[in-house]
Amino acid sequence: MKNIVIIGTQWGDEGKGKVVDYLAENAHVVVRFQGGPNAGHTIVIGENKFALHHIPSGIFQDHVTCVIANGVVIDPVSCYQEIAQLKSQGFLGDPSKLVISPYAHVILPYHKAIDSGREEKRGKDFLGTTQRGIGPVYEDKVVRKGIRLGDLLDTDKFRNKLSPLLEEKNFYLKNFLKKETFDLSPILETYLELGAKLKTYIGSPYVVLQKAFQNQERVIFEGAQGTLLDLDHGTFPYVTSSNTLSAAACVSSGIGPQRIDAVVGVVKAYTTRVGTGQFPTELTDSTGEFLQKEGHEFGTTTGRKRRCGWLDLVILKHAVFTNGLTHLAITKLDVLNKLEEIKICTGYEYKGKVFKDLLENTEEILTYGKPVYETLPGWKKDMTQMNHFSELPSEALDYLKLIEDELEVPVAFVSTSPERTDVLLTESGLAFK
Repeated sequence: MKNIVIIGTQWGDEGKGKVVDYLAENAHVVVRFQGGPNAGHTIVIGENKFALHHIPSGIFQDHVTCVIANGVVIDPVSCYQEIAQLKSQGFLGDPSKLVISPYAHVILPYHKAIDSGREEKRGKDFLGTTQRGIGPVYEDKVVRKGIRLGDLLDTDKFRNKLSPLLEEKNFYLKNFLKKETFDLSPILETYLELGAKLKTYIGSPYVVLQKAFQNQERVIFEGAQGTLLDLDHGTFPYVTSSNTLSAAACVSSGIGPQRIDAVVGVVKAYTTRVGTGQFPTELTDSTGEFLQKEGHEFGTTTGRKRRCGWLDLVILKHAVFTNGLTHLAITKLDVLNKLEEIKICTGYEYKGKVFKDLLENTEEILTYGKPVYETLPGWKKDMTQMNHFSELPSEALDYLKLIEDELEVPVAFVSTSPERTDVLLTESGLAFK
């Protein structure tokens, strides 16, 4: 399997970064294809923990070229800081190993101000955005007013695009959001300087991908956020501002769907969500608190505490359908090690009927449906010393078998600790090595 899309199946934070990093050992190119610095992928290497927000998770493999595609939005300030930090830690010694599309749209200071101002204005009805300016920059892109990374390399072009935009944004900030406005000169100076610093890394994703395809090299397409945060197919309006599904890998990277050989859905062994919005299996009791503490469930980008609950097979069936999943990667199975019993949601009871999927009345069912659970015994065993899938406790194998049977998709990988090498392969997973 040459070309693989790695996608989140829940509300994000499933551990996609670890899966990408693991598969990148045998890859040549890793492409980040949507979202922006509102996403965070955490990689644990020995005693060190690395948080990535722009840079693809393949950056820790020296032989991999990392690509930030057209569909990503870039904050030049934090992107350059991320690059500098990686270099200081001994990574990205060869600048040709990172290619950022000149067509990726740029987050500017007024985008962040508008984002935070809107959240403040919504009051108790806030959406729970990261306030990183993601929604406002995608708005500019859609109405064809956006500034792209390549524009920062041309002083006149940047000024001519920024000046009328800033006039509009300042009017909105001052008169509607009652916020401070921005001057043109400081933004021009700062972002032209950032453009010069990032110039080394700006290049064509098309060239990298064409070469990889011609040489029959493995390409991994790395998604951000999760299926239920997709702008069109998630729990709207509590979603992100881009398409998080596997199909977005093709659109945002500029490739045809026939290029994709496999779509791996990353599934956390329980469910979490950051911010507001529907969450049928959320646990607000001691078990939810246990999952939060044992799983260290704090947002990589915001540091916010994640809401926690039991694994939900109904939303996972939605992910299987909308992404065309071919394989599953189960992460954080070890977080469940100490539990006496474990529950899995297999349906929602709504208006006297049990729904096993979200093919109709999705919003109503997610909002008002009551989870129907199947209870399984826990295994209460440490997994960190296990080297083969067959060594897992029988109760854990039964847990995974139920997931496979209900979703009709094979489990390929199982993560048994935060460490990057603690991954067990099934027979299906061997096809990726």
